[in-house]
Amino acid sequence: MQLTITDMILNAGLVGQFVMFTLLVFSIVSWTIVFKKSRLFKKVRLDSEDFLETFWSSSDLNEAYSAAEEFEYSPEASVFIAGFSELQKINKIRNRKEENQPGETLDMQLATMDNLKRAVRKTESQKFNQLGHGLPFLATTGSATPFIGLFGTVWGIMVSFHDIGQRGSASLAVVAPGISEALVATAAGLAVAIPAVIFYNYYSNKLDMISGEIEDFSTDFLNLVERELLSRI
Repeated sequence: MQLTITDMILNAGLVGQFVMFTLLVFSIVSWTIVFKKSRLFKKVRLDSEDFLETFWSSSDLNEAYSAAEEFEYSPEASVFIAGFSELQKINKIRNRKEENQPGETLDMQLATMDNLKRAVRKTESQKFNQLGHGLPFLATTGSATPFIGLFGTVWGIMVSFHDIGQRGSASLAVVAPGISEALVATAAGLAVAIPAVIFYNYYSNKLDMISGEIEDFSTDFLNLVERELLSRI
């Protein structure tokens, strides 16, 4: 009788079935992350392109701020909103101080830029962590599932040798079914690990590219604000 892979799994022992179930869970979660990241990065790319076009075509920062909230998936928009909000808070404090002590000093400008840079860098880090959420699981899947499958294989071979000892025969007809069942676990482990490694590397590279684009925008935004502040001195 010819056994299918399904028959091998169903006829395996409890340990073998537990190994296969564990690999199935890893596979389902991994592919869920892959499809979610695919949709997320597509939305990030589209929103970022639209926001940057809107930002550089705006007449001033207030106009850009009014439009920025429409691009919820754009990390550049989030960085700009955080920076502009911090700038507004700083301006309110500065205006109250100017009522009592007119004129701005260079130290005040430098303090403004330090606060603004901290707010921008904090938002950059938060967006980077949000976009990278789930990727460590893909890395764990890629490194752990081959060994989980190997454990299932070793256990299956041990059971096969035990059966050989009980039957007192080592013929191919006796050995082949047990060994083939055991090797299914290794194949399953590799089938789960290989896509996880591929997509982890793919999305890690995309995340690095997005991180570079965010840093470039942050630098341009901070330069614009710094030039504006220095022009007031």
